[in-house]
Amino acid sequence: MSSNLTAARVRRNAVLGVLVALLLVFTLFPAYWMMASAFDANAASGSQGLFPSELTLDNFAFVLNDGGFAVFLRNSLIVAAAVVGCSAVLSLLAAVAVARFRFKFRTSMLLMILIVQMVPLEALVIPLFVQVRDLQLLNTLLGLIIVYITISLPFGIWMLRGFVAAVPVELEEAAFLDGATWWRMFRSVLFPLVMPGLVATSVFSFITAWNEFIFAMTLLGGASENYTVAIGLKQFFGENSNDWGNVMAASTLITLPVMIFFIIVQGKLSSGLVAGAVKG
Repeated sequence: MSSNLTAARVRRNAVLGVLVALLLVFTLFPAYWMMASAFDANAASGSQGLFPSELTLDNFAFVLNDGGFAVFLRNSLIVAAAVVGCSAVLSLLAAVAVARFRFKFRTSMLLMILIVQMVPLEALVIPLFVQVRDLQLLNTLLGLIIVYITISLPFGIWMLRGFVAAVPVELEEAAFLDGATWWRMFRSVLFPLVMPGLVATSVFSFITAWNEFIFAMTLLGGASENYTVAIGLKQFFGENSNDWGNVMAASTLITLPVMIFFIIVQGKLSSGLVAGAVKG
């Protein structure tokens, strides 16, 4: 009897192993094909095979130098850093306000934040374009940064509100009884406890600022010197043909900063995605 159970368990584990392996191949093959094509000298002609026939860095050299992708990377890094920093500070302060203080229209404000998250981003293109135009910030990185912060704030406030509400008020009161000021309590007690949620919202803000295409294309227009990587990539697509070697090299350069950012924050990301649902 035990031998039959052991054999059944082995078969089940073997089937699960095969399924997991197929899933990994299905998931990772596009990334492998992107990187293999980026280093393949024959990728430009579309005749590359499963493995690069001749390794080269010419695609990366062309993309960074002649393609101007170094400028696009710099612009995206500036935008992403500004959006992550500003949205994190504003979201955290707003979350503390709505979670800890009682004021008029507090519930209405929370409902409005929730409703804004339900609106498709495409529906906000024209209203935000008009506002940025009236501020005379079209074709500038500052205008794009303001729009991305606007997009990131509702999600950040709503998520961080749960983290702040999950922190016991007694901890804050104990800090005040020990003579701490509000800023000292915030820095030493509240901030470390909501850090996982701040990391999770920062990931959302970073991905929004790094990968977004529609708003960047609409607001930057013909200011090619301010293009981000998302719209800079489109210049390698032709009307009748595409330079796949350069496309894949540029795609690899776009992917690397995202991977590095995830590696840096992944330690706190998993706990941050679930801890905010403890209370409130």
